[in-house]
This record gives sequence, C-alpha cells and structure tokens, in this order.
Amino acid sequence: MINMRIIFIVLGFLSLGLGCIGVALPILPTTPFLLVSAFCFARSSERLNTWFRGTKLYKNNLETFVLGQGMPWRAKLRIMGTVTVIMAIAFIAMRSTVIGRTCLVAVWVAHVIAFCLIIKTCPAERANSREVTCHDDQ
Repeated sequence: MINMRIIFIVLGFLSLGLGCIGVALPILPTTPFLLVSAFCFARSSERLNTWFRGTKLYKNNLETFVLGQGMPWRAKLRIMGTVTVIMAIAFIAMRSTVIGRTCLVAVWVAHVIAFCLIIKTCPAERANSREVTCHDDQ
C-alpha cells in the first residue's frame, strides 16, 4: 500500500512545478498551486515544509496571506488580471450559451468582490518588515 506521505510529497512537488510555471505564464494561476504545495508539504514532512516556507516564491506570494495579514495590492492585481483574462477567453468561447456566460460573469464578479473587499490588503513594505500591520479595504 502506498504511504500517504509519499502521495503528499508528489502532489506538493507537482503543484509547486505548476506554480513556478504560473509565475512566467499568465494563463496559469500561481497562488492556488502554491497553496496546495504548502498544504501537501505541511502534511508530508517537516523538513519539506520548512524548506518551502523559506523560498522566495512562498514569501513573495503566500506568506502574508497564510499569516492572516492579507495580500499586497500587486499580488491581488496579478491574480485578478490572470483570472479576468482566462474568464474572458472562456466567455468568448461560450458564444451561444447564455447560462454558461451568466455563471461565468457571476463567478468573476464574486472573485473581484472577494479580492477587493474581503481579503485584507497588506502594504508592499510588509515584504521587508513583519511589524507592518495590514488593513481592510473597507
């Protein structure tokens, strides 16, 4: 029987690879893949978890969010831009599907509302100092 640790390690590296590709390609979202990597590494090995949390990729994209401090505007805009482009392509591809287009627009609006009003915004300086506190956008 396959050990669950091995499955988490494989899934962690697979999602990390996709997250790294997502940094360069705007069609792949980086943050969700890195969140999956963080989850898998935390479940698989303390050593891998420590290593991943020390990487620049983790610190630039997830650290403030995982600590409950929010996300810098730059990261929010990058994610919202990527999602908007992908959803626009899907919207155009669904030429005659009114229900599909309506659902897509509803999901996009919910995404924008969540990123602008629900997820806290952390100042860009937070990357250099842990003492900086974040604020709500409301």
